[in-house]
Amino acid sequence: MNFIDEAKILVKAGDGGRGCVSFRREKYVPKGGPSGGDGGKGGDVVIKADGRITSLIDLRYRRHYSAGRGQHGMGSLCHGKDALGVTIRVPAGTVVKDGESGDVLADLTKEGEEFILAKGGRGGKGNAHFKTSTHQSPRFAQPGEKGEERNLKLELKLLADVGLIGFPNAGKSTLISRISSARPKIADYPFTTLIPNLGVVKFGEFGGFVVADIPGLIQGAHRGKGLGIRFLKHIERTSLLIHLLDLSPDTGRDPVADFNAVNIELKEFNLGLSKRPQVVCLNKIDIPEAREAAVELLKFFRDKGITVFMISSATGEGTKELVDHVGSAVEGLKKEGHEKEAH
Repeated sequence: MNFIDEAKILVKAGDGGRGCVSFRREKYVPKGGPSGGDGGKGGDVVIKADGRITSLIDLRYRRHYSAGRGQHGMGSLCHGKDALGVTIRVPAGTVVKDGESGDVLADLTKEGEEFILAKGGRGGKGNAHFKTSTHQSPRFAQPGEKGEERNLKLELKLLADVGLIGFPNAGKSTLISRISSARPKIADYPFTTLIPNLGVVKFGEFGGFVVADIPGLIQGAHRGKGLGIRFLKHIERTSLLIHLLDLSPDTGRDPVADFNAVNIELKEFNLGLSKRPQVVCLNKIDIPEAREAAVELLKFFRDKGITVFMISSATGEGTKELVDHVGSAVEGLKKEGHEKEAH
């Protein structure tokens, strides 16, 4: 599995270089005075969002990151060089947390966004810095400051506009392969999808939106059952959810009970997720019994004020209408968000 969405790392910024104790010793300069230069600054450890990277897998294999020490000061008022920093490149959507307290330090949601994880220590001042009219031969200098050291936890939350949710085998992978160019693994057994899949859905002449296919939820997902607890965080950034319900008769499932169960899991994990706009899809209507059941369920969801579509992920029936509706809704939500930011 190449998709890694969590990692723990230790970062250590560089120490500052020490200041120099030195005196001018030049011919014909009997009282040359102090000439010790300052030490250089230690390197910073920086984290940067890079669109070319899709997971945190590199950080699983390299967990320690250290920047260089600043160069020591030298005589003749020569200052030490500042050390080069270290840049850790991660996918956009990475959240940086303190490894001890769990506090969020940074949330890198934009390409090129940076954050200093650990600051390098300042260089010490040489003895030339301490010369005064009453103390003309200082024989001391400052040591460089220690660089910061931190244990950190990184979490990747996918940047998607729409999240596909539903019980295992509800047809999420088939739907995302139908409406986008994504090609996730599809099979007729539970938990076929072991990692989130992203697909770009074309909408309008130039627009589109990103859909995340989240591995199937089950009851108790927020407590760690199934795969849900690990991947629920990936729909926290979405603006809209597509909730797929499996209506095929051979499963013996109750679509209404499934709908309520998944929404309970969303609420228990993050109250805001349960309030996210949802579109319900009554799936697998290519099966006659499922189509009959879907007709009966239409009124139930419409009475609740929920937008509902009858679709077949397998044949594509109803998916164009679904994409048109979701695309318009996402555009509206984005515009609303931009207006709020402007105010």
